[in-house]
Amino acid sequence: MAKAKDRVADVKPYVQRAIQDEELRDNLRSAFATARDVYDELVGGRGVTAVAGKVASDKDIQDQLRSAIEDLRNAADRIQGKEEHKGRNTSLLLAGIALGILFNPMTGPETRRWLKDKIFGEDEEFGYGGNSGNSN
Repeated sequence: MAKAKDRVADVKPYVQRAIQDEELRDNLRSAFATARDVYDELVGGRGVTAVAGKVASDKDIQDQLRSAIEDLRNAADRIQGKEEHKGRNTSLLLAGIALGILFNPMTGPETRRWLKDKIFGEDEEFGYGGNSGNSN
């Protein structure tokens, strides 16, 4: 079992981040306020069945719940120190699509030929072999 000092050491970076990160606090405040609004609107003297029906049918409440969940996710990501990787993910996706097109057995040869013509010109002959030094 972990000692108290070890448990505190594990939590300390999260607490420091929560204290110093204004955006994290804004996400938490927003999530709490949205959740409070949804709760007040739902519970207002209704039974469980009425609340469930309201959640299932009311688009505004569903949007508010989505907003609260998104705020909590953002806060959780910030407290864990996760950064967004949109640029990297987009680049990887585009590279994967390009490779899929270039090496697809159906479209690959024509695509590679078209790309070679665009890069090197239609009149250029492109080969993989280098100059071997044989000049007979």
